[in-house]
Amino acid sequence: MRPPSVDAIARELADIGLPHPLLVDAAREAIAAGDPASARRRADAVAGALLRPVVNATGVLLHTNLGRAPLGGLATPLRGPLGPSTPLRGPLGPGTPRSNGRYSNLEFDLAGGRRGSRSTHAAALLARVAGAESALVVNNNAAAVLLVLAALAGGRSVLVSRGELVEIGGGFRIPEVMAQSGCRLVEVGTTNRTRLGDYRSALDDDSALILKVHQSNYRIVGFTEEAAVENLAGLGPPVVADIGSGLLDASTPWLAGPPPAWLAGEPAARQTLAAGAGLVTFSGDKLLGGPQAGIIAGRADLVAACARHPLNRALRPGGLVLAALQDTALAYLRRDGEAIPFWRMASIPAPTLRDRAATLEVGEVVDTVAVAGGGSVPGQEMASAGVALAGDLTARLRANDPPVIARVHGDSTVCDLRAVDPADDAVLGDALKRAAASPP
Repeated sequence: MRPPSVDAIARELADIGLPHPLLVDAAREAIAAGDPASARRRADAVAGALLRPVVNATGVLLHTNLGRAPLGGLATPLRGPLGPSTPLRGPLGPGTPRSNGRYSNLEFDLAGGRRGSRSTHAAALLARVAGAESALVVNNNAAAVLLVLAALAGGRSVLVSRGELVEIGGGFRIPEVMAQSGCRLVEVGTTNRTRLGDYRSALDDDSALILKVHQSNYRIVGFTEEAAVENLAGLGPPVVADIGSGLLDASTPWLAGPPPAWLAGEPAARQTLAAGAGLVTFSGDKLLGGPQAGIIAGRADLVAACARHPLNRALRPGGLVLAALQDTALAYLRRDGEAIPFWRMASIPAPTLRDRAATLEVGEVVDTVAVAGGGSVPGQEMASAGVALAGDLTARLRANDPPVIARVHGDSTVCDLRAVDPADDAVLGDALKRAAASPP
């Protein structure tokens, strides 16, 4: 008798509430083990391992495994890990009464009743989305690069193209981050042209890594050349690609249409790893659309070495960041770009923004251009729309409650609707009317 298909088994598990790719993983593992009936148990184990609220009845107020201090003011209904709209089985469903403080299974293995790891929640999901064997989350991307270099190249040399010795926000520079890690920088090539042969000539027995840094906040154009990851991967040392902005997959399967034109040329985690990079590092709060964090993803042995390094504890994020990252990763696995505010805002057609601008009934409806910002996809613009009012009204708008942050273009104040939540349109319209009516 032919065993049931992976897809058929995955569909039977839909009531668990996990994104379909995770159900497919459970079905494949069950079939590979020769026990299709174990798929439900495997999927339940995945759901049970996700970060979720728990009731702390241990008598230990600052319970390390349960996130230590419970937080007030941020409490949410006691529910499962997949959001209040997801049909979860069991007692932790929607509608359970609120509490003034909430613990979680941050470092607690619910199945085994013992200490767990904070890397089994968001990090495992992000690894799945990026096509990586493993992943680790730290508090920002500079920390991710620092930890990788310290763990894998401390006391040894790392090859970097001269054209990739970038300065990131706040004045921090790649050479300075490298120096703090304890590795030795070996510059190869020139500012505008670095060939594969430049790396090959610089390699010696002391070379621990090849670091490729995406120029995420500027572009070099004209007489340029760089070595591709797939070619660098054949030189021997692991290639670490700092892709910066956090695009997970160049095919953007979480969007309804094709990849946006403004993403052209942006490196993505999945494709970079497929090209042979041992690790990629990237930000959680840029194109990923999550909270501020840094993600290290790639080969399991390299990620494990980073996790074992003492710096990992100093750089690890807290439960709130990991919970927000988990929500973001689950949205990617559901292919639900609408659930990620950045992608929802970036995907709105410009004509829709013009229609919204007209409903504000104040100022002149104008076409504008928006950008991703945050040091991502420099030089790339997306068509947008908003309203323009004569004069500089920015100070009056900042005094509004809530403050409205606009820009001045020429002799007009322009409010671009690309980054305005539709729920705030009425607030924006009222603020603009008051600012325009106020005496100068």
